[in-house]
Amino acid sequence: MIELSNVTIRAGEFLLPDVSFQLKSGEYAAIMGRTGIGKTTILEAICGLRTVEKGKVLLNDVDVTSWPTGDRNLGYVPQDLTLFPTMTVQEHLTFAMKLRKYKPPAQQARAEELAELLGISHLLARKPAGLSGGEAQRVALGRALSFRPSCLLLDEPLSALDAGTRDSALELLRSINKLTGVTVIHVTHNAEEARAIANVVLTLEAGDKPGHVKLSNTEANEPS
Repeated sequence: MIELSNVTIRAGEFLLPDVSFQLKSGEYAAIMGRTGIGKTTILEAICGLRTVEKGKVLLNDVDVTSWPTGDRNLGYVPQDLTLFPTMTVQEHLTFAMKLRKYKPPAQQARAEELAELLGISHLLARKPAGLSGGEAQRVALGRALSFRPSCLLLDEPLSALDAGTRDSALELLRSINKLTGVTVIHVTHNAEEARAIANVVLTLEAGDKPGHVKLSNTEANEPS
């Protein structure tokens, strides 16, 4: 479960005041809005990468507002994916587990499991250079899922993909949500994409004052 309770985030003249929403475990939510309106800012606040001025971030009913990023048990895929150029795909899949002191056999087993799930078993010895956009995205997803996070945060995960690859990526994200039960927050500026994949859609839009934005118009859809 993820809950934001009256969270206010400020960055210079930009203000996102009193953001509140709650997601049940296993839900797939989309945060929708135009480019630059602050969707990534909300993800960063949930992750602990952005300071919350007031309010609370709760994960599974625990207040984590002041917790370090690494203690929140969250998987995060940034828009640019941030793959490490010197690491193989295999090393990406085990990276977070090494940081968390998983034993080598557990790392290997989980990496193989994820590679099979994501269809990248044939890429394990490769490095990021030369991977297609869809392949790189799958590697980033695998790295974020490797330690079984309670929530997966995706920042514009389909924006760099062509139409054909985007459709297959949508199917992959749906299957990950269903197979693993991970709660997903998916940021997008594309309303069609948001409604195609999410069972909860939150819209970020301009507020009543210059520089202010608000999260509103929650839509609950049948899961696809």
